[in-house]
Amino acid sequence: MTTPTFRPARLLLWSIAALTGLIALCTALLLTFDWNRAKPWLNERVSEAIGRNFAIRGDLSLTWEKSQTGQDSWRRWVPWPRLSANDIVLDNPDWAKTGPHMAEIGQLTFSLSPLPLLAHHIVLPSLELNAPVIALERKPDGANNWTFKSSEPSAWQLELQKLVLAKGTVRLLDPVSKIDIKADIDSLPAISAEGYGIGWKVGGTFNQAAVSGEGKAGAVLSLQNSSKPYPLQASVHVGKTAIAIQGTLTKPSDLAALDLRLKLSGASMSNLYPLTGIVLPATPPFATEGRLIGKISRAGGDWTYDKFSGHVGSSDLSGTFEYIARKPRPLLKGTLLSNQLRLQDLAPLIGADSNASKANRGDGVAQPGNKVLPVEQFDTARWGSIDADVKFTGRKIIRDKELPIQDLVADLHLKDSVLSLTPLNFGVAGGNLISTIKLDGGNKLIKAEMKVSARHLKIKQLFPTLESAQASLGEINGDASLSAVGNSVASLLGSANGELKTVINQGSISKFVLEAAGLNIGNIVITKLFGDKQVKLNCLASDFAVTNGVMDTRTFVMDTDDAVINVDGQINLAQESLALIIHPKSKGLRIFTLRTPIHVTGSFKNPDVGVDKGVLALKAGGAVALAVLAPVTAVLPLINISPDQQSDCAGLLAEARQKPVAPPAGKTMPQKKAKAH
Repeated sequence: MTTPTFRPARLLLWSIAALTGLIALCTALLLTFDWNRAKPWLNERVSEAIGRNFAIRGDLSLTWEKSQTGQDSWRRWVPWPRLSANDIVLDNPDWAKTGPHMAEIGQLTFSLSPLPLLAHHIVLPSLELNAPVIALERKPDGANNWTFKSSEPSAWQLELQKLVLAKGTVRLLDPVSKIDIKADIDSLPAISAEGYGIGWKVGGTFNQAAVSGEGKAGAVLSLQNSSKPYPLQASVHVGKTAIAIQGTLTKPSDLAALDLRLKLSGASMSNLYPLTGIVLPATPPFATEGRLIGKISRAGGDWTYDKFSGHVGSSDLSGTFEYIARKPRPLLKGTLLSNQLRLQDLAPLIGADSNASKANRGDGVAQPGNKVLPVEQFDTARWGSIDADVKFTGRKIIRDKELPIQDLVADLHLKDSVLSLTPLNFGVAGGNLISTIKLDGGNKLIKAEMKVSARHLKIKQLFPTLESAQASLGEINGDASLSAVGNSVASLLGSANGELKTVINQGSISKFVLEAAGLNIGNIVITKLFGDKQVKLNCLASDFAVTNGVMDTRTFVMDTDDAVINVDGQINLAQESLALIIHPKSKGLRIFTLRTPIHVTGSFKNPDVGVDKGVLALKAGGAVALAVLAPVTAVLPLINISPDQQSDCAGLLAEARQKPVAPPAGKTMPQKKAKAH
């Protein structure tokens, strides 16, 4: 008896036949298997994994499609499964107010590249959502419905390459950010030349302001193809703020590059903070347009609003801003330029605009009718959210004729809640008013330090509407130093401590200015009829001590060839009240001479002058007008002494040459003995 033997070729043929049969059987099973039988198992596994009920309530089917890899290898012969599921629901947590379901999807279809599964990599070449209804919700304590039950980190990685949406709705309810908006998405009838394939409309509220808008986007969101930009267009209104964008997004999976044309407009730039997280000042109505270039990184991203232009109030504005994400705070830096700056448009920066303007911008506090110094408080809570380095230049100031302001340069620095203006430089009356201001907003009350220097202010330009002052050749130079604690211009000045000193030396001044101060009423009439003449000003020296907002005159003397004028009393910045006595002393025989002192009393709003109220009230009104620009400098005498100046008032000038000083914020100045007159 012989033992049968199998040849190797026959064994190979049997093996191939068996493998082919097995593949055919598996293929037949996959093609004929009713995948609805797998739904209970699939629903249970997903629900268990996320800790929330998940259900496929409609048909579940599987088809096969040709591989889309495009590779010239054996991999292109491996077909891709394409799974389609209908009527899918994902439940909300029990606390949700948006309804029982977080998500409802009419149909979900996706294709799967099978070979990456061997490396625990799930690659979805495309995901199509038809009629999705999604509700995203957050509780006041910060909990949300899009965070699912925690589990061990998965060894699997998911890669989604394309996303297609058709006729859906997304709602976001977030009481923390005060957002309740809903967006409706639908396919456009035809894909436009720009690539727009879907349109959307949005409505709801944000921070109690109405939200409305619409826009378009690409039909297919390619999350991997970095060479094909995704088109975006949107126009949204949030309250009185309008935002319009048009441009492209490259490689949306990483938000690698945004290149948009951005238009912004609204009632005040400060209203942009909830939308952007960038601290901007209160302004009149504004509108800007420029190029927004952005790149998102793990640190937060960098953005540039490049070469924008527009207007703020009636002033033009242009520049470039750069937002840099960094730790511990992002940085905003840039330059701003206004070729024609309307002075009134600066008023909202310190709350000095009208009550109608405050109501329009929606973030101001009404100014009391009996107050001149602005009471609106600075919002220091936002100062710690960002650092800033911004340089602003106003080349030409458009202002009322009474205000001798020519231009403005300011370097603004914000770091760790400390705001510094170094310097704040105004061109005033042919000279310069230079301030360095430091506001520390790290505490409940701002701690302020202010130093002011005036250089070469021309008297005839300082009072441009006073005809008789135009013949004056005198100049004013000066310095001041103050410290204070408070959260508004009014409270800062009302708590100020420091020193103020003034000197005008060896100039000339209009005689009418002296006569109008009440020195000789008869000569006022004569001068108005027959002209004015100059008188020699030997000196003007003043020395004020400021304690808790009260300015005390230690010295205030003006000496001319015709008269000596002494001033005593107080200016109370906290109560906005005047209590000054002017002592005119004539040096010669006059037709009619006033020997009675002049009393200046009342409030900043309504000054009361004992003699010649009209003229002196006019002067007080000029100081009030300056307060609209910069209340700190308006109440400060413009002070300084040049070391090379000489005078007959040598003693007074020598003392005035001492630089003014201020104590630390919250401290008071040591008292000095007042001079007797």
